[in-house]
Amino acid sequence: MPGGAADETGAVARWRVAARRRGLAGGQSTVRARRLRAGLPAHRAVTTAPATPGVLAVLATLGALAVLAVLAGGPRPAAAQTPAALPAAAAPADPPGSTGGAASTTPAPAGSALPPLVGEGARLGPGWRVAGLPRQKMPLTRYGVARVDGVDALRIEAAASYGNLVHDMPGRPAPARLRWRWRLDEPNAAVDLSSKAGDDAAVKVCLAFELPLERVPFVERQLLRLARAQSGEPLPAATLCWVWGGAEARGAAIDNPYSRRVRVIVLRNRGDGNGRWFEEDRDVAADWRRAFGDESAQVPPLAAVIVAADADNTGGASVAHVAGLRFGP
Repeated sequence: MPGGAADETGAVARWRVAARRRGLAGGQSTVRARRLRAGLPAHRAVTTAPATPGVLAVLATLGALAVLAVLAGGPRPAAAQTPAALPAAAAPADPPGSTGGAASTTPAPAGSALPPLVGEGARLGPGWRVAGLPRQKMPLTRYGVARVDGVDALRIEAAASYGNLVHDMPGRPAPARLRWRWRLDEPNAAVDLSSKAGDDAAVKVCLAFELPLERVPFVERQLLRLARAQSGEPLPAATLCWVWGGAEARGAAIDNPYSRRVRVIVLRNRGDGNGRWFEEDRDVAADWRRAFGDESAQVPPLAAVIVAADADNTGGASVAHVAGLRFGP
């Protein structure tokens, strides 16, 4: 055997012995030895396949999920945003014609179905609280009380703002009917409920539900679990909103563009005009089955009742009033 070949063979043998001493698998050592004899590098470069667009989309969703879930109607606020702890600048000041906006400190009567929006002394009703996003930097939507056409009503002012008025009702059976009256006084012309850029509402009334997680589609279920873990809050698995929309047709059912955990039914639109009261009387079970019937034919228990307006996506402004919100048989 030529001396060079013998030297190479000896080098390979010594390398294999050293490899075994380092605890490497004999098969792996043999592969590297063959590569050495062939004049190739002992280590083969490792490449990774680029992430597919679908994977990138999921990763992007995970990164912003907690915020998106709350944007889409999560009823729980940061601890500092309960009415009793709101900073003075965030508390709704009395608008022209308002008779006051601070929340009543009177507890809700035991066993009451739904405390009124307007309580004693022209204050927000007992148990209602303002809920914003965790670490929210944009202004809170303003909730106060005003007398309009002889009616004591909740006044809602949105101006490039976000915030919900919430009454927690965890585990309570959903009502058969939900009734209220509302009017739009200043519309937000940029509202487009089917797009993220236009996903604002001058006024909406919502029910958040404790839909069992096993009823939620697999991917959304995992995202919701992550959102709950990141936010530390029991975000609702399903929220149904009745909305005063923009150009959308009356009766349209629309998935929220941020999350299908929120679905809306358009009751009024810009064609209904401004400054007029409209009465609403909704069959909760029928509307639930229309919006979420693909996940559960049975209406789950409530998590919360929400009245809200926002203008954070459009940067616009709106004013609306709601009165007489109540459960019905």
